[in-house]
Amino acid sequence: MDKIFIRDMKFYGYHGVLAEEKRIGQCFIVDVIIETDLKKAGETDSIKETINYAEVYALCKDIVEGERNNLIEAVAEKVATAILNQFSQAKNVVVKVIKPNPPINGHLHSVAVEVKRGRDHD
Repeated sequence: MDKIFIRDMKFYGYHGVLAEEKRIGQCFIVDVIIETDLKKAGETDSIKETINYAEVYALCKDIVEGERNNLIEAVAEKVATAILNQFSQAKNVVVKVIKPNPPINGHLHSVAVEVKRGRDHD
């Protein structure tokens, strides 16, 4: 299956279990891989035959910068569901949500979750 990669999308959101995270907010990074058939897009060179990257970005932005969630798992699930709902030609989607510098007592760069959802499995 062909794939579209959209990586390192940066958004500012208010997700976390701690009240401080919901009040102050922080940067979140989102990667998306969409499995779809790109043959017709390649042959016709038409945007109508593919998934518009700018629309995927806007959808991710609306979710990450919108409603507050406790867990980045919930953010990833919402992004995956929205992509499958909005783009009928998407067969499967992989969504990774990265939370840099989480409020954990220790030395670590980030935490992340990755979900894969599709029309043929969950």
